[in-house]
Amino acid sequence: MLSEAREAAQAVAHQLAHNDKEYCDFGALLRTQNPTAVLTVARGSSDHAAHFLAYLVMARMGRLVTSLPMSLVTLYQSQIACKGLVSLAFSQSGQSPDLVAPTRYFTEGGAITAAFVNKEDSPLAQAAQWVFPLHAGTEASVAATKSYIAQLVAGARIVAAWQDDLVLQSALSALPGVLSRAAHVDWSVGVEVLHHVDRLFVIGRGTGMPVALEAALKFKETCGIQAEAFSSAEVKHGPMALIEEGYPLLVFAPRGPAQAGLLALAEEMRLRGAKVLLAAPAGTPGANLPIVETDSIDLDPISLIQSFYPMVEQLARARGRNPDEPRFLAKVTKTH
Repeated sequence: MLSEAREAAQAVAHQLAHNDKEYCDFGALLRTQNPTAVLTVARGSSDHAAHFLAYLVMARMGRLVTSLPMSLVTLYQSQIACKGLVSLAFSQSGQSPDLVAPTRYFTEGGAITAAFVNKEDSPLAQAAQWVFPLHAGTEASVAATKSYIAQLVAGARIVAAWQDDLVLQSALSALPGVLSRAAHVDWSVGVEVLHHVDRLFVIGRGTGMPVALEAALKFKETCGIQAEAFSSAEVKHGPMALIEEGYPLLVFAPRGPAQAGLLALAEEMRLRGAKVLLAAPAGTPGANLPIVETDSIDLDPISLIQSFYPMVEQLARARGRNPDEPRFLAKVTKTH
């Protein structure tokens, strides 16, 4: 897991060196067709990557994006209208039937369909009209790392192509160098604070929320910690009742409109006596997990999760677990 996480910069560089024409053509198609509905189709880490794309599209372009409950197609046989629809499916393996079936349904129904996969010859790739390879290489660890980061980058590339945004494209081109540095940032304080915990909140908001969801999943998978991700707004409702003296919180506060509220929440929880780990750009008051800034505020969550992965891998080993082979889990999960 650690070696693969640190290969992410190389994987991203490889991805960015390929398929420029396909991204450009797909962006032009979306501008021409002006879709009336956008769906994402994904599960697990891939679903968190799809949420990142959704946040970027909604925040930057004002278009609503829906995460498809796949059972609507696979179990309920819902006749979802395909006219004007764009379906974007994310998967490392591209093998799960409940991703393939909706994608095939939408393709046959006349929607625009695309698959973001690491396996270009997978059933999911074959079901979609457009295929965007992740170019992440072999990923043996059950816990996805470099393939997840590659999916985040692919989603951002779609947005840059759709908007024909040269500034975002330039920021993407600089990502490999940023990720190389982010993969070696010292987050060891996280291991010290979380070594013996059995529960944890991961707090994010906006474009940082998808990586908070991913972090919570990785705590469960690799460390056996009951971690839950919440928006900094949502946590102030029912979940707040759980936060007492010594309760651990990991707050993701990258740059952007949500940062001020996240920093305020972190300080409020410190005063309550919670154990607060704050991931924020170096120099931010109270930050003990530094984030390496990218060339675009919108891409900072990618750098953040790159720094997180080595820390959670080290934490798993400190807790006596093998992060490469989590209990009861398999690399490819096939659901219907």
